[in-house]
Amino acid sequence: MKKSVAIIAAALALSACATQAAGPTVELKGHRFDVELATDPASQQRGLMFRDEMAADHGMLFVFGEMAPRAFWMKNTHIPLDILFFDRDYKLVSASLRTPPCRSAGDDCPVYPSSGPAQYVLELNAGVAEKLGAKTGDKLTVSH
Repeated sequence: MKKSVAIIAAALALSACATQAAGPTVELKGHRFDVELATDPASQQRGLMFRDEMAADHGMLFVFGEMAPRAFWMKNTHIPLDILFFDRDYKLVSASLRTPPCRSAGDDCPVYPSSGPAQYVLELNAGVAEKLGAKTGDKLTVSH
């Protein structure tokens, strides 16, 4: 019995280490965030829907194939977010700060557009961008 518990504990420890090392990260204004990637239409549509919380040092990075005006909405999103729009060079082009959740039963949630073309969108917990002092032109560093 003790041997089984030790083997399970070792497997969980190795799994935790592998998970931490494998995930992508971004850095904005000297602060690092572990991010989930949304790279295909299904994951981009789902985004952070139905989540009741997100760790302070986490976010979601949406990766699009080309520069284009982007618009996000908060349908079925339970937590307020900062939505940061970046161009192909990872420079911040615009932001929707403290974007409120929308638990509307229909499709009448407001849309939050970028002010110009963007290729990457980073969602963080509401208030984080302001706390970091993020502003237009700031550079996002992405590590895989």
